[in-house]
Amino acid sequence: MSAALSYPVPALKPNTRARAQILILEPDLAVLDYLRSTLGSRYSLSLFSDEQTLLERLDKAEQPDLLLLALHTNRDPLPLLTHIRCTKPNLAVVVLSCSAELRDLEMVIRLGVRAIVMKPFTGSDVEQAIEEHLASAEKKIPVADALKEIPLNETHSFVRSSKRMRELEAQAALVARADIPLLILGESGTGKEILALYTHKMSARSQNIFLKVNCAAVPADLLESELFGYEQGAFTGAVKTKPGKFEVCTGGTIFLDEIGEMPAILQAKLLQVLQDGTFSRLGSRSPMKVDVRVIAATNINMKEAMANKTFREDLYYRLNGFTLSIPPLRERREEIPVLSEYFMRKGAKRYGRDPLPFSPNLLNALSEHSWPGNLRELENVVNRYLVLGEERSIVDELSPSTVYQGGAATPTAAQETPSGAGLKAMVRNLKGDAESTAIAQVLEGTGWNRKAAANDLQISYKALLYKIKQYDLSPRNNHAS
Repeated sequence: MSAALSYPVPALKPNTRARAQILILEPDLAVLDYLRSTLGSRYSLSLFSDEQTLLERLDKAEQPDLLLLALHTNRDPLPLLTHIRCTKPNLAVVVLSCSAELRDLEMVIRLGVRAIVMKPFTGSDVEQAIEEHLASAEKKIPVADALKEIPLNETHSFVRSSKRMRELEAQAALVARADIPLLILGESGTGKEILALYTHKMSARSQNIFLKVNCAAVPADLLESELFGYEQGAFTGAVKTKPGKFEVCTGGTIFLDEIGEMPAILQAKLLQVLQDGTFSRLGSRSPMKVDVRVIAATNINMKEAMANKTFREDLYYRLNGFTLSIPPLRERREEIPVLSEYFMRKGAKRYGRDPLPFSPNLLNALSEHSWPGNLRELENVVNRYLVLGEERSIVDELSPSTVYQGGAATPTAAQETPSGAGLKAMVRNLKGDAESTAIAQVLEGTGWNRKAAANDLQISYKALLYKIKQYDLSPRNNHAS
C-alpha cells in the first residue's frame, strides 16, 4: 500500500515565508501517521510508504526542501539512497534509522546525508534535524573554507577551515548520534583526542563524563586495574576496593588513546565489554554491567598489527563501528594560518601576553614546514614565538638551510654532496654543514663575541645561541674550512 498525501498550504499573509516542502518515506504506517501529526502543522508534507511512489514523485515534480528517508535493517538501504544521491545530488536527505548498529552506516554517512535520527524518536529529534538544515540552507553561506571554532571545554576547541576537515566534522556529528564504537586513525599530534571530545559533545552522552586513558602511558601490569578496577586483596598493596575507569565512566564516553599498544590479555577483556557491556574487577568473579561508549584511537597501521598478531582482528572489527581518519597537517596546509592564529590566541590567554602578529615571511616558513609533529608541533612553535617575542629564531628553526636577512630568508651556500645517503638526507646534511661552517667562521672572526657575530649574520642573538647548541660549536671545535 502506498501513501502519497499532500497537505494544502493555507493562504499566506504578506511577508510570510512559505512552508518548507518535505517528503517522507516510511514503510511503517503507524510511524508515518505519527510524523504527519507531529510535523503537519509546520511543514507542507508529502508522505510515502513505498519506494517506487517516492521516486516517481521526485522525477515528475519540483525538488522539495528536504527528504526524510526511513531505513530498515531487513532491507538493503544503499541502492535507494545511492539512486537518490545520483539523480538528485542537491537534495538534502535526513535518515531515520531503527538500528544504532546499521550494517551500512558508514556508507550511508559517506553518501552525504545531512543527519541521522535514531528511533524511537525522543522529544523534538526530527524537528531539530529539519530546522538545523533549513536554517543553514536559508543563510546560504559557503562553508567549505569558512573558519569554524567550536569550544569543547576551557582549554580545547575544535578548529577547522578546510573542506576536508569540514567533511570530517560532519561525519563525526552524524556518528555521535548513532552511539556506536568509533575508531580514530591519524599520525601523532593530528588532534585525535580533540575529535573524540567533539564526538562526545555532539552525542546524547554530552552531559556525562568523558575520560581519557592513554594505553601506551600506563604500564601493562597496571592497565587492567586502571580500566577495570580491583577488589580488596586482589594483589599485594590492594588494601581496599577501587573502581576502574569503566565504572567511573558509566553513562559517558571513554577514550582509549594508543589502543594499538594494549596488551593481548586486555584486548580480550575489552572485547567482552564491547560485546555485552560486562566485565569483572581484578580479583573478582562477579560480572558487572556498564553503559559506556568506547572511542579508540591509534597512530599505528592496524592492518599490519593484525597481520603480525599484535592486535586481535575480532576486537578491531568490534571497535570499528565507524572509522574517522584525520589527515596530517602537511596535507591541509591551507589551515596553517588559521590554526596558527588560534594557537596564538590560546597561548596569549594562557601566558597573560598580548598576541603577536604573523608576518608574511613567518607565515611562509610555517606553511613550508613539513610538520612531522602535526598540530602539537605547530602549537609548540607558536608558543615559542609568543615567549621569545621575535620571529627570526622561529624562521631559522623551521628553515635551517636559510639565514634571516631583514625580513627575508636567503639560502646558504652548499658544499660537496656526500655519498651513501638518501637524497633528502644528503640535502639536509649539505645545508647543515654549510650553515655550521658559515656560523663558525663568523664566530672565529669576532673572537667568539656572540652579539657581534649575531649582528654580522643578521640573525637574533637567541637564534645564534640556538644554532651554536644545534651544531655543538665551541672555540675549541673549529668547523671553519
